[in-house]
This record gives sequence, C-alpha cells and structure tokens, in this order.
Amino acid sequence: MARQAWTTDELVAGVRAGDSRALARAITLIENSDPQAAALVHEIFPDTGRAHSVGITGPPGVGKSTLISALIRHTRSLGLTVGVVSVDPSSPFTSGALLGDRIRLTDHFLDPGVFIRSMGTRGHPGGLAEAALQAMLVLDAAGKDVVFLETVGTGQNEVGVASIADTVVLTLMPGSGDSVQALKAGIMEIPDIVCVNRRSHPLAGATVNDVRQALMLGSEREANIPVALTEAATGEGVDELWAVIAKHLADLRDAGTLDERRRHNLAGEVLAVALARARRHLENAVAGDEELRLLLDRVARRELDPLTAVQQILLEVFHVDQSDRTHAR
Repeated sequence: MARQAWTTDELVAGVRAGDSRALARAITLIENSDPQAAALVHEIFPDTGRAHSVGITGPPGVGKSTLISALIRHTRSLGLTVGVVSVDPSSPFTSGALLGDRIRLTDHFLDPGVFIRSMGTRGHPGGLAEAALQAMLVLDAAGKDVVFLETVGTGQNEVGVASIADTVVLTLMPGSGDSVQALKAGIMEIPDIVCVNRRSHPLAGATVNDVRQALMLGSEREANIPVALTEAATGEGVDELWAVIAKHLADLRDAGTLDERRRHNLAGEVLAVALARARRHLENAVAGDEELRLLLDRVARRELDPLTAVQQILLEVFHVDQSDRTHAR
C-alpha cells in the first residue's frame, strides 16, 4: 500500500534519520523542482558539510560504475556509510535517468548503509544535473560519511563536477589515445587524482607513464597529481586508490583549505543554478512575447544590430538597463 504524502516536517525528520524512503522521496521532489523540495533543503542545509564528496568522472566505457561499486565495497568494509548520485543521460521521453539505478551497483541495494540514486542531466551544462548538488546535500544531511558523484561520460565537458566535489577523480582506460589527448587539452584543471582502471591490460603501465608525463607538462599543481592503478572488476588497487582519496581530504584539512574550497564550490554552484534558471526564464519570456520575437526577426533581417537587441531584451525581461555601459566607450 502506497504511503500517504509526506509533510515537510516528516520528510526532514526522515532525511535526518537516514530513512531510505524519505531520501528517495526527497530527491524525487528535488528533480521535479517541487516547492516542497526548496523548503526541505532550507531546513536540512545547516546539517550538511560533514560528508566527504568524491566526484568520479571520465570518458565513456572506462568503468566508472564498476569502480564506484568497488569503492563502496571497500569503504563499507571500513565501516563508512555511503551515498551515490549517478548522473545519467536523460531519456528523450521522460527527462529521467535513461539507465536507471546503475546495473553494476545493484549488489549494494540491500545494504542499509548505502543509498544509490540515478538522475537525468536534463540539459544541464557540464554533464551535471541541476539537482545533483541538492541531492548530495540530502545525502550529507542523512549522515552519509562519503557521497560519490558519478557524472555522464562526456570528457572535457564534465568541468562542472569540480564545482561541488571535495575530491575529483578522473578515470582513464589503458590504450586509449583519447585519454592522453584529453590531458594535453586542458582537462587537468578538473581532477585531484587520476585513476587508470583495468591494470591487467597490457598497456596499463605505459598509460600510467604517459599520464605522468602529460601531468609534468602542466602547472606545479598538475605535476603533483597522484596517479593510481586499479582493476575495479576484481578490486585490485582499490584500497590504494581510497587511501589516496582519503589523503587528499586530510591534506585539505591540514592545510586549512577545505572550508575555503567548499565555500568556493558552493558559491560557484549557486551561480551556475541561477544562470540556468535565468536562461530558462529568458527563453520562456522571449517565446511568449511577440514583440521580443520580432526583435530577433529584425536582427536576422539586418535591421537591428545584435547588441541593441540584447539591451532591449534585458530591459524588458530583467529590467536591466545596459545602454549607458554599452556606449560608455
């Protein structure tokens, strides 16, 4: 029999107690932008900031889900509780998570110390669902010690993962020229750790060397990024990877930069969400206003220059007058 609707107070209490039904309901409300979700996040936010958030990113097919499953197994053996937010390609029919709760993670579904949730990207730039931050806050407030965020495999477009995770792990696969090319193309601004998965591959050692050489060509920070070698399917090297992840958090704490990083991350994500919502508002406003649509038509006919059109749209939609600034030079 289906449960009656949760009140906000019941939901808050359920989240704080780590109740899996409350967590599932809370994240559904968040994904649907339900007004109750805003009230919930408002109430639980003071309870957050305790979990170690770990972003797992990388190209498709490198074994991110398998690696997270192995990390869950290891961290649970240490007595830690775990939450997972897995951001999947959106279904074109429902805007939900196309892959559902990842098949490779099903081994952990019956473990009360683990909560796993997939969500669709819903067009959010950087491969991250707009709701991912709020979902991670919910799991944090629920008392999870570690929260893993797995992002959709879109390579360099996954910069967004760095904006909300304490530790970012870039996962690569041996024998893939794309991996080293990605490093050279500037993706090293993203991770704190590089993990080369599938250590049994004959090119695993060579790939590690290539990665280290690519890192040495970067900044001082990039040159010091640790490189781990794992076989997620069998669990080999996963304990060593976790030791590196834990050390990264400890180093942030020892240096006194963890709070600063989290402050910066939260501020960046607030702005990212605000920009996404402002864009949707702008698009809806233009679509629903014939005069604004005519402005765009005039630009297309070269009757009005683009910057003047921007000024008029911003003035109409956001009541922002940029005319003085535009012509100040």
